[in-house]
Amino acid sequence: MHIDIVSVFPEYFDVLKLSLLGKAQQRGLLTVTAHNLRDWTHDVHHSVDDTPVGGGAGMVMKPEIWAQCLDDIMGLEPADFSADGEPVLSRDFHLVPATGAQSPAVAPDGQPTDATDTHGRPILIFPNPSAPLFTQADATDLSHAERLVFGCGRYEGIDARVPEYYARQGVEVREYSIGDYVLNGGEVAVSAMIEAIVRLIPGFMGNPESIVEESYTGDPLLEHRQFTRPTAWRGLAVSDVLTSGDHGRVDRFRRDEALERTSRIRPDLIERLDCKELSKNDRKTLMMLGWEVSGHHPRHQAVDHLPVRYF
Repeated sequence: MHIDIVSVFPEYFDVLKLSLLGKAQQRGLLTVTAHNLRDWTHDVHHSVDDTPVGGGAGMVMKPEIWAQCLDDIMGLEPADFSADGEPVLSRDFHLVPATGAQSPAVAPDGQPTDATDTHGRPILIFPNPSAPLFTQADATDLSHAERLVFGCGRYEGIDARVPEYYARQGVEVREYSIGDYVLNGGEVAVSAMIEAIVRLIPGFMGNPESIVEESYTGDPLLEHRQFTRPTAWRGLAVSDVLTSGDHGRVDRFRRDEALERTSRIRPDLIERLDCKELSKNDRKTLMMLGWEVSGHHPRHQAVDHLPVRYF
């Protein structure tokens, strides 16, 4: 995989040279190139932003600077989306990142095209706090890509015509949020997404089994707690089940704890489970935790004095 990152602070991504990410680059498993957006400016101040159209606080990053940069990185020729010499008005252009789905290629007249073969072509990704949430499913989907290009916005963000323009060019464009909060720039979000994505590339992890039973992998459950030796420490001991040597009991213990933790911390994930896919023991545990499991999906019931149980 090859990853390009565009930022006004490319040195921020020196952190990607550390640990497993750095080793993966040394082994040629992936390459990461950070580009300075200011290298594509032409004024003495290297300006990349201007005031918002319509007024308001803050500054917005210029589309022409981003376009020159991204055209060069992705090897695209400039296009002018106009009809009869008149500019095409920018509309509310929806870029919906969904696992396995591609943003539609759009012709100059605004109609979807039949161009769906993106093999070997870059996927362009912008972090955006107003976008859909980035999930483990998205990370898994993107881990199969050959090339990713990330654009890190700053200030009030990037002119909204930039992602629209490249989607109209036939580029697969995605926008993601990493949480319900706002950061100073996209660098933190891009770093988080890159780490979530590349660790799923075959050969990245020394022990591939370590990613099999993680949170959000398989069933959308939080992972059970992890312990190491000594089994008794400062008056706190791990369960006897974990030291029993009975792998069946250990597996059940961990599954029950995953269900309990998810029910307590992220009940919305329990509601996504398919009751038909749950084992008899899963249903029993969920019923103990106050869930109705006779329908298509678990439904929480009001239960008085439900004990908090740490399995």
